[in-house]
Amino acid sequence: MAFVTALTVLLAATGSSATPFNRRATDGLNIRAVAAGKQYFGSATDNGELSNSAYLSGLSNTADFGQITPGNSMKWDSIEPSRGSFSYSGGDTIQQLAVKNGQKLRCHTLVWHSQLPNWVSNGGFDNATLISVMKNHITNEMTHYKGKCFHWDVVNEALNEDGTFRSSVFYNTIGPAFIPIAFATAASVDPDAKLYYNDYNTENAGSKSTGAQNIVKLIKQYGAKIDGVGFQSHFIVGSTPSQSAQVSNMNAFVSLGVEVAITELDIRTNTPATSSAVAQQAKDYAATIGACKAVAKCVGVTIWDYTDKYSWIPGVFSGQGSALPWDDNLNKKTDIYNAILNAWGSAPTGGATSSAASSATVAPPASTSAVRSTTTSAAPAATSSAAGPVVAKWGQCGGVNWNGGTVCESGSSCTKFNDYYSQCI
Repeated sequence: MAFVTALTVLLAATGSSATPFNRRATDGLNIRAVAAGKQYFGSATDNGELSNSAYLSGLSNTADFGQITPGNSMKWDSIEPSRGSFSYSGGDTIQQLAVKNGQKLRCHTLVWHSQLPNWVSNGGFDNATLISVMKNHITNEMTHYKGKCFHWDVVNEALNEDGTFRSSVFYNTIGPAFIPIAFATAASVDPDAKLYYNDYNTENAGSKSTGAQNIVKLIKQYGAKIDGVGFQSHFIVGSTPSQSAQVSNMNAFVSLGVEVAITELDIRTNTPATSSAVAQQAKDYAATIGACKAVAKCVGVTIWDYTDKYSWIPGVFSGQGSALPWDDNLNKKTDIYNAILNAWGSAPTGGATSSAASSATVAPPASTSAVRSTTTSAAPAATSSAAGPVVAKWGQCGGVNWNGGTVCESGSSCTKFNDYYSQCI
């Protein structure tokens, strides 16, 4: 199916055409995150669930979700199932949905030991050939999405739990150099995209976190570019690292000259969840959001889909789940939602209370060009006191129906990201 037709089907499922999905809102998880100085609060998604109109409406609520990440449709087995044959339909559907909604797009993932087609994992390639295969895959995929992904997870999960390198076709054939080679290739294709190393169980100080820091150093030693490290943050209720532990760990990475992001957050428990588990889960979510808020170079948080209905957890951890802020019926879990909302801090000036964000949505921009934070143009600056209170750096300063301040504090300027959002940077 041609992409335009596919997107038309998706829009039709919501009872919409090229118009806003829902009414506008003035508060939500993403709005609070941005008010706290972050770039986004977002959700993963996948192609199959986009046929669920209620789910799609929630995902398209940019008051809650300012960014989306394709869970599977940009992985190697989806993009290049046979050598030299590339298929972008699934990834394109999610990319174009992000554009339609005015959401940022984190692209995931280029080089990973899992979800590889057999021709890669069992191809028997020598060092030089596998390097060529890897570079060709990165080059083709990133060229296709050039200018459309503001983050790329370039290498995913390259470490064992003790911080040593994981056995994989890439490591076994090329050695540790596969990582800086992948990053150097990615940077040569799209120098404007932020390039990330992404892994789990690296959120707390320890051997694996040290191993991930060593990967940052390795990439830099090779003279390649790395912009960020993603913490997957697949946590367990009651075992989530404390806010202070997460802050300390994030700062250890930031000190190496990279930004950080929470990329796949969910906090699982035994099901059905007890009231005490939900209370602890709310505290764990608040601690994790609070950690990102406290670290200036933590740029945002992504939950690994927003509803238990499409969570990966029950299929992998038997008897566990209930890990996300919305339940199996797409109902908001008020305790969890409000814990996240309040951990970001106060609503923007003129914003609504948390209850107002239950179903409202910010309208998407009219433009169909890709939205990326690295390509901006200055928004008109207000010159009179009628422009409202001075806006602190990283705060919202403009956009359609924006009623707050439009004059930024000294040292920052109001920069337009799209028709619906300008920020003091």
